[in-house]
Amino acid sequence: MKASLLIAVISVAAADFDAWMSKYEKVYNGDDEYSARKAVYEDNMKFVAAENSKDHTYTLGEGPFSDLTNEEFKQMYVSGYNVSSQMFEGMPYLGEHEDAGEQVAAEVNWVTKGAVSPVKNQGQCGSCWAFSTTGGLEGAWKISAGHLTAMSEQQFVDCDHYSMGCKGGAMALAFKWATSKNVCTESSYPYKARGGLCRSSCATAIPSGGVTGYKSVGNLLFKATKAKMQSALQQQPVSIAIEADQASFQHYTGGILSGACGTKLDHGVLAVGYGPGYWLVKNSWGASWGENGYVRLTDAGNECGILNQPVYPTVSASVSV
Repeated sequence: MKASLLIAVISVAAADFDAWMSKYEKVYNGDDEYSARKAVYEDNMKFVAAENSKDHTYTLGEGPFSDLTNEEFKQMYVSGYNVSSQMFEGMPYLGEHEDAGEQVAAEVNWVTKGAVSPVKNQGQCGSCWAFSTTGGLEGAWKISAGHLTAMSEQQFVDCDHYSMGCKGGAMALAFKWATSKNVCTESSYPYKARGGLCRSSCATAIPSGGVTGYKSVGNLLFKATKAKMQSALQQQPVSIAIEADQASFQHYTGGILSGACGTKLDHGVLAVGYGPGYWLVKNSWGASWGENGYVRLTDAGNECGILNQPVYPTVSASVSV
């Protein structure tokens, strides 16, 4: 390659990286870090180009994690879902979702139905479980009480003794914890992306007793079926755990993700509907990731382990706030 052409290629790569930095408001500490992150970005873009040439049902591209190696991405943003044996002990587990054999709709979208709050961002804290929990509660309370209220992830991070804050947790245990607590509004107990002391006062979104328990979709020991998942989603949003540590998930920008992840659950998210060939899932990595913060997972098989441990909360709006 001639020197002039090599300089031109390097200049284009630098311009792309600098534009990406500006778009995602990235700031680095000196030239060495800049050069290191630029090299990672370029490697990731090579991977993206190679994958996009394979005619997948999804596309990869630039995103908020383009300057991270896959190992760094895993360490910083994945592995917040941890299941404890407590999940299987006693009330308020109210059993398995009953599929009555009803006719399910061709499509369900709780976002357009007004039962899903705007996409949030967990930052570098393993609190995905708390975001999945509040998403499930927000949807259930909207359907039951008639109004959508953003609820506090930070309260669960700070106060839920069944889980471990930024070191991980599980949605079923969080629902269990919430049965005897006032669930706070997000605005009165805002998110800090780090653990803190449990606060004793806040504005109430759901009063103590308003969360009555939770149900699993499918047996807790075995995965759900597609039919049961559709039946549950026709009723309300469902908290799910998936495997999200693969590079395809890191760089996902759109389409139906298929054959791109395993089933070793490490990340809590929220299923908010389904359509022809896919499940619609709300993530907690901000609206600049994926399809404005969402991902569509193929409903063929058990993509990313979506059917392994879905649960949803039960609520009673007869308890006054």
